[in-house]
Amino acid sequence: MTRSWDEAAAAVFDVIPGGLLLLLLLALATLAGVLWYSWPIRRRPARAKPAEEKAPEEKPEEAAKPEKMEKPDLSLADRLAAEGRFAEAIRQRLRVTVGELVAARLVPAQPGWTAAELAAMAGGQRPAVAGPLTGATELFSQIWYGDRPAGRHHDERMRTLTDQVRAAL
Repeated sequence: MTRSWDEAAAAVFDVIPGGLLLLLLLALATLAGVLWYSWPIRRRPARAKPAEEKAPEEKPEEAAKPEKMEKPDLSLADRLAAEGRFAEAIRQRLRVTVGELVAARLVPAQPGWTAAELAAMAGGQRPAVAGPLTGATELFSQIWYGDRPAGRHHDERMRTLTDQVRAAL
């Protein structure tokens, strides 16, 4: 086995001088390092936070307290849509709907739920909200997690779905 390596190395050194071979190997190692370093950056979604930006640690007494949800309002969603910020308007409409689900006691006021988990929980409590709420959370997920551009028709669809949820409450 070592003889074949020796013969292969000798054949390479016969064709390429040692100094040039060393420079080629260094250049190849540098290229591999640059590609290795930049690979995760190219794969990271545009909205993802860098690893260095972590949430501040909670104190134990703060973790025990239930977090109060702020009262979102639909007028903000309407203003965002009027400004052409449809993705943000869609997010705001879903926030308002989740606040209404919490007020109706279909879901607990607990941060960290995914939109799909909230839809499943609320739909299990009140089946009439399952269809429109699932549609609203899927639309939200396609735009925010799928990184798809949102348009006026998306906002109008979200408005229709959240109105249907509100009517079922």
